[in-house]
Amino acid sequence: MYAQMIKSEATQDDPEKLAAFQARIDAGEKIEPKDWMPEGYRKTLIRQIGQHAHSEIVGQLPEGNWITRAPTLERKAILLAKVQDEAGHGLYLYCAAETLGVSRDEITEMLLDGRMKYSSIFNYPTLNWADIGAVGWLVDGAAIMNQVPLQRTSFGPYSRAMIRICKEESFHQRQGYDAIRKMAEGTPEQKKMAQDALNRLWYPSLMMFGPSDKDSVHSAQSMKWKIKMNTNDELRQKFVDQTVPQAEYLGLTVPDENLKWNEERGHYDYTDPDWSEFFDVIQGNGPCNVDRLADRNKAWDDGAWVRDGLLAHAKKKAARQHAAE
Repeated sequence: MYAQMIKSEATQDDPEKLAAFQARIDAGEKIEPKDWMPEGYRKTLIRQIGQHAHSEIVGQLPEGNWITRAPTLERKAILLAKVQDEAGHGLYLYCAAETLGVSRDEITEMLLDGRMKYSSIFNYPTLNWADIGAVGWLVDGAAIMNQVPLQRTSFGPYSRAMIRICKEESFHQRQGYDAIRKMAEGTPEQKKMAQDALNRLWYPSLMMFGPSDKDSVHSAQSMKWKIKMNTNDELRQKFVDQTVPQAEYLGLTVPDENLKWNEERGHYDYTDPDWSEFFDVIQGNGPCNVDRLADRNKAWDDGAWVRDGLLAHAKKKAARQHAAE
């Protein structure tokens, strides 16, 4: 169906339609599902929204692993609510993608067979409870930095989905910071765990914004269409500027010997991530890639009977309605 939906690229080449479409984008109008749009715009949205949705769903795995081992009942309830929120975020985004003519099943199959990716950060393990705090603080902090501008993205369903998602992600970031603060202010052993979590997750968090602008394949066109509102490097810099003072307040040290405040630029100078590691993880060679996809494939296979039952019920209901007419 997805292949059939993507019609000949020749449909994009009408200069008048393209000019009118870009004029709407430039004027700040929202593009709705039934509006005419270039196939490149549609495909870019399917890729971006699909990867975003998959990231929310796969992102439950490293945190769900700690629900039963949270140190207190309060922390357990908070983490359980957070994981539930992530599932909801995935559903909002799958619904937004479906308005573009691709089914949820098709998008899921693209994930399961490797044609569609998810955020590289979720291919790193959560080794202890401090990691869960660091995930909320750093990973959700980076997610908010990425996602708040998407409330102004040009595609209406995506923009509207992001409003609620961002509100909930803000809560996630705060609970993560509170959890890591408790560790940093605890015993020497707990503070050491917090520092270790920061050491391991700092650079993977910087990678969440995508490759540097000079290596980004999609950014220029996505910016023109206002699918993206900021470049990868702009968002990464903003994240560093916001997060370093938070780490200092906690008494933790960001693992970057070159990190320093640049008075002239008004920003922190910092060391870029190892982009060879980033691309290696994207290609499926990270610490947890195999396990994450195995878990998602198992969930898909185990849920087949539910999907089949719902489909059979829908067909039976449609048949009854047809007979009544």
